Amino acid sequence: MRLSELQNGEKAVIVKVHGSGAFRKRILEMGFVRGKAIEVLLNAPLKDPIKYKIMDYEVSLRRSEAQMVEVLPQNLATTEDETKVHEAFTLRQENFADHPHSDSADGKKITVALVGNPNAGKTSLFNFASGAHEHVGNYSGVTVNSKEGYFKHKGYQITIVDLPGTYSISAYTPEELYVRRHIVNNKPDVIINVVAASNLERNLYLTTELIDMQASFVIALNMYDELQKSGNTFEYNQLGEMIGVPIVPTNSRQGEGIAELFDAVIARFEQQEKRKHVTIYYGNTIENAISKLCIQMDKLNMSHLQFPQRYVAIKLLERDADILRYVQSLSDGNLLIANAEEMAQHIESIQKEDAEAAFTNARYGYVAGGLAETYREVGTNPFLMTQALDKMVTNKYIGFPIFFIFMWLMFECTFRLGSYPMDWIESGVSLLSDWLRGFMADGMLKDLLIDGVIGGVGGVIVFLPNILIIYAFISFMEDSGYMARAAFIMDKAMHKMGLHGKSFIPLVMGFGCNVPAVMATRTVESRNSRMITMLITPFMSCSARLPVYLLFAGTFFPEQAGLVLFGLYFTGIALAVISARVFKRFLFRGEDSPFVMELPPYRFPTTKSVAIHMWEKSKQYLRKMGGVILVASVIVWFLTYFPTHESEMAALDNQIAQVEQSFADKAISQDERDEQVSEFERQKRKYHQENSYIGRAGHFIEPVMQPLGFDWKISVSLLAAMPAKEVAVSALGVIYTGEEEDENAPSQTLQDRLRNDVRTDGTPAFTPLVVVSFLLFVLIYFPCLATIVAIKGESGSWRWGLFSIVFSTGLAWILSFAVYQIGSCFIN
Repeated sequence: MRLSELQNGEKAVIVKVHGSGAFRKRILEMGFVRGKAIEVLLNAPLKDPIKYKIMDYEVSLRRSEAQMVEVLPQNLATTEDETKVHEAFTLRQENFADHPHSDSADGKKITVALVGNPNAGKTSLFNFASGAHEHVGNYSGVTVNSKEGYFKHKGYQITIVDLPGTYSISAYTPEELYVRRHIVNNKPDVIINVVAASNLERNLYLTTELIDMQASFVIALNMYDELQKSGNTFEYNQLGEMIGVPIVPTNSRQGEGIAELFDAVIARFEQQEKRKHVTIYYGNTIENAISKLCIQMDKLNMSHLQFPQRYVAIKLLERDADILRYVQSLSDGNLLIANAEEMAQHIESIQKEDAEAAFTNARYGYVAGGLAETYREVGTNPFLMTQALDKMVTNKYIGFPIFFIFMWLMFECTFRLGSYPMDWIESGVSLLSDWLRGFMADGMLKDLLIDGVIGGVGGVIVFLPNILIIYAFISFMEDSGYMARAAFIMDKAMHKMGLHGKSFIPLVMGFGCNVPAVMATRTVESRNSRMITMLITPFMSCSARLPVYLLFAGTFFPEQAGLVLFGLYFTGIALAVISARVFKRFLFRGEDSPFVMELPPYRFPTTKSVAIHMWEKSKQYLRKMGGVILVASVIVWFLTYFPTHESEMAALDNQIAQVEQSFADKAISQDERDEQVSEFERQKRKYHQENSYIGRAGHFIEPVMQPLGFDWKISVSLLAAMPAKEVAVSALGVIYTGEEEDENAPSQTLQDRLRNDVRTDGTPAFTPLVVVSFLLFVLIYFPCLATIVAIKGESGSWRWGLFSIVFSTGLAWILSFAVYQIGSCFIN
């Protein structure tokens, strides 16, 4: 029977995985091998995906993928079916050939690479050891680039590199290939293989591949406290001796065992020449093939390969695409490949399964054999809370409402809670501006500091608390494990869009910043799904848009600001859905992607991890204040301040002087004097602004933007915000700060100026309809320059970066035009 036919609570033993290609390779590596027991946790009728438990972890598959797994119900399975049918756990030791490693004059430098499964706590270990405090989310593949940290331990200068999380070291995903090439090309002195103590069998599969690579490594048995709480026992020292690798228990979230781990790293480094290397015995048939290929490599003078000979032989028999390309580039490489293919077919005829599955089965047999001698279960379930929570958050009826309530709560708290510190910062900015206004002498420098720097940067920095709150919510979703559940419940909807459930993770990350979200699309295996995901990610309202939303929602819709925020984010999601359908239909047809995703156990995020995430984001935001936003504010001020129009200003000043003289001669009253002077001052400001460089630019593009309800000031702010969306607020701050009408004007906030702004005909510049049109345009148009560069980098072509610019800006104009013009028919 097929796995999809099992009902809730039923158990079975895997017989065979049908199909071919990437899907089959991935689930074999995740433990779907012959003889493994599997249990159905959630199989609701007509619902996708289905949740299973295998090797003490949870994984979800679509019904169509579960149909490809052949199983035998556990009550019908024989003892032979349930036993490991692989070759016995066998060890052989042989001398390890030295490999080049980093050195210095004093011999006190070590390069360490972290390798491990997603959710094993690898980056938490990196954060604690290096102090880099890079954030990591609790879901598959969040680390899309390596990160480096430096620290000292017992006299050694240690460089530690955090590599992407991966289930294996093959050529299946960009992460796997990246990890393999880093190990081969960079040759770290010692690798730390981070293994989750709560899921040993699955995590140790990656360890077997490091053994095949003849790598020098130690094992960090991470989250060891969870294993202890379960009551299970694990003789890790015994297993370490059996496989020839030191195993050190750690709890990276609390920093426990880290010092002992790096003691083991140093010992491993100092004993490179003395250590023995263990190899995995794959059985007579496979070992004969490996030996023959190694002998042939010697005959063909391939002794100086980039990879160890045994590893090359294994990967040729597995038909690894990357290794095939590498060998093909060598002299006589095609001859070696032809012989390897012949031997792989021989293995398949003997084993009655393809060669890749035979190797995967043997590796899991190797792991199972070692754990059979060292690991004892007492039958308790350490993840009862996870299963209880999943009954609610992944329920087909209440899963979606829970998710949307959480999102609404996030936006409501962002506005309501953030409004208090926002008011404090705004008051501080106003006080600083007033102090400088009274302290400094009139002149260009005073105008630059008050109107340019404080008016621009100060107008944006007030929103820092709101951004921290939204990042706190995203951090909680990631670290708690809820993000993976959100992808699980959204898979059916994403599948209808032609996307993978994993695509949902980069999209939610886009609420923080679109750049890492675009880079996180690497975790989506299907290229078509990956391309669609990165092109629709800019529709997710990043934190850079948040200051614009908060300014206008708080100014014009103060009672419904939270609802307006939720509506904008929801509109972005809806546009992403529609765009994805269009892209799938016309640009990226076919190539439906399978859904295979681990569901990590729930873990309550520590206050420290959330605080670190918020601190890192606040530093990034403040650096942005001192970088692109400060520069943009000064440029906008310069374009607003110049040219000075001295002759025109002098003529108006003469008219003001004549009014003052008339008042002195008592020809006019005080009220008449004030009214006339105020009018001439207004004319000066209006003439200067509209004829400044930025005014000319605004008037130049105004005909294109006027049908959307935008005057030249709004148009200029949108133009200025192309590098970064926050600049729209700073640009408006610079423009409106330069419009003070009298000495009491500093008490006015930017919100007051926006509310009171009027057009030439006396009508308000910002009506509710104009504001809605403006916010829609900001939501949709022109991804920031950094996002465009990220799209180019991930897609490999500027063509898609330019496509994103044209598509998003065109769509923004069309929708804003429709909203304003149609709305004008009903709202006067």
